[in-house]
Amino acid sequence: MNRKPLRDITFEPVNKRAWRIKSQITRARILHATKAAIAVGLAWTIAPYLPGVADNYPYYAPLGAIVSMYPTLMGSMKNALQTLGSLVVAIVLAGAVIVFSQPNVATMSIAVGVGALIASTGWFGGNREYIPVTVLFVLIIGGPDADAYSIGYLEQVSLGIVVGLLVNILIFPALSLDAVGRQLSNYRVVLADHLSEVAKALAESWPPELDGWASRKDALVSVSREVRAAVLDADDSRKANPRARLHRRDLGADYDDLAALEAVTFHVRDLTDVLAGAVWGTSIDIELRPELRPSLSVAIDAVSALLRDWDSDAAQRATHSSATAAVASLMKELAERRDSAPATSIGGADAIAMDLARILAALSFRVEQPEAIEDPG
Repeated sequence: MNRKPLRDITFEPVNKRAWRIKSQITRARILHATKAAIAVGLAWTIAPYLPGVADNYPYYAPLGAIVSMYPTLMGSMKNALQTLGSLVVAIVLAGAVIVFSQPNVATMSIAVGVGALIASTGWFGGNREYIPVTVLFVLIIGGPDADAYSIGYLEQVSLGIVVGLLVNILIFPALSLDAVGRQLSNYRVVLADHLSEVAKALAESWPPELDGWASRKDALVSVSREVRAAVLDADDSRKANPRARLHRRDLGADYDDLAALEAVTFHVRDLTDVLAGAVWGTSIDIELRPELRPSLSVAIDAVSALLRDWDSDAAQRATHSSATAAVASLMKELAERRDSAPATSIGGADAIAMDLARILAALSFRVEQPEAIEDPG
């Protein structure tokens, strides 16, 4: 077989639709930044009015506002509690140094080391670094007034956190439910486009001139990760969010769709590897008989159409039947050829056919009473 060396392959750029996942991210980030700016301004304005020693440390209030500004309300609350917890632990460690000894190189080092050890437990999330840093702040900046400094520091940060949470709740709390539908749709289009290109490669002259699909299989994993992150973010954004009562979405169904598409991605990458092995001998060296390529192309294209018709119940039933028939026909043809052909010349087509059958099985929950595909062999 005349195989094209991998080094001679010119890869096409990734389909732009694979990266249209960020349709509203810019707007969301602008809103988030605006809310953070408002929270910082309000915290700085209110900080001098706190009673007692706190008014000596107003610059810590904006810090509290910033750490409480998280993209989701639940994330903001969790981040705020972790921040306060880390500050309390740090103040206790610094206080222990002052009560039982005195600040010097040895005691500060020990306190910072213990703080770093506690931080490493992960109990305080991304705010764990506040523990050793705050220990130093209290012992070095607070000095002889460490108790007043600790109280003022904690009060001002708490003020900033309260301000940040209120701003986050009152000004369009982030709710990213709508973006999930768009990103899942984009995911399906990316998979369908990939399969369509593979089908075209099988239908053209051999070895195929279209070769972008060979490198694009790794991009499918990146898209999958981004979509999963978006679904998890949407789930987190609705928790404790008053807007979630007005904008409802069945995220359970979205998780089911995502799991199915991730399974599809696995089998799409697998059949891509098989085909690349048949064309260029990369990763694995597989023979793919010329007379089997048209049937493989038809079956792959039919599965691609099923992904495109995902959102239409009527069209999906029709395309599912067509895809089931195409894959069943392919398997029947393979079974008929097994007795007259060497196993090595059928193995590649068998592997692709099984991947297609498993893709249909992964998508079967979308169709009422799906038809089962049986391997006649």
